[in-house]
Amino acid sequence: MSEVTLEQIRKTVRQLLRELPSGVDLVAAAKQQTPEKILAAIEGGIKIVGENYVQEAATAFQVIGRRVQWSFIGHLQKNKVKKAVEIFDLIETVDSLELAEEINKRCAAVSKTMPVLIEVNSGREPQKFGVLPEKVEELARVIINLPQLKLSGLMTMGPLEGNPEEARPYFRLTRQLFEELKKLNLPGAELNILSMGMSNSYRVAIEEGATRVRIGTRIFGPRL
Repeated sequence: MSEVTLEQIRKTVRQLLRELPSGVDLVAAAKQQTPEKILAAIEGGIKIVGENYVQEAATAFQVIGRRVQWSFIGHLQKNKVKKAVEIFDLIETVDSLELAEEINKRCAAVSKTMPVLIEVNSGREPQKFGVLPEKVEELARVIINLPQLKLSGLMTMGPLEGNPEEARPYFRLTRQLFEELKKLNLPGAELNILSMGMSNSYRVAIEEGATRVRIGTRIFGPRL
């Protein structure tokens, strides 16, 4: 399997940006990618970089800095929150009261307000993180009472591979939860991000209402 070149990365990003509808943001999911490859994606037009691991993000951030927005898209451990708060502009994967409170505490220490998304385990998969659909409102009401957090929307994974159509019911459910949250008019919430879909499923996610898609393999090639 040949490695994707920097020029191919730039070209793919430009193609994706032309393809995506207005109002849908493209996140370059940069798991295990070098700063050089991330920079190539930025040169192609990427404005948001998604990272799964805080330490990998810290390495890339040293090179790239604030040229882009940084979005945390992996499972965030409490002992990594302090560093995450320094780097990231958005945390997409809040799935517990404990994590929300830790982010709030660490943000308060540096006078920062952190936009967050609630991660929904829409497929009720035991091996995945995220809150179950019926717990979304409960966690949302907790988050809006934490002064350093701003509830900005929902995120879901959906199945990682297989037929993209199989992900459609999970995306549709998450969109329904998103719309129900909006109707609650939660004080301080700005529900404008619905983060769904990856390299194999982003088209279906967009059809179901995603406002941002997280694409890694399509941009950078399969992880070696």
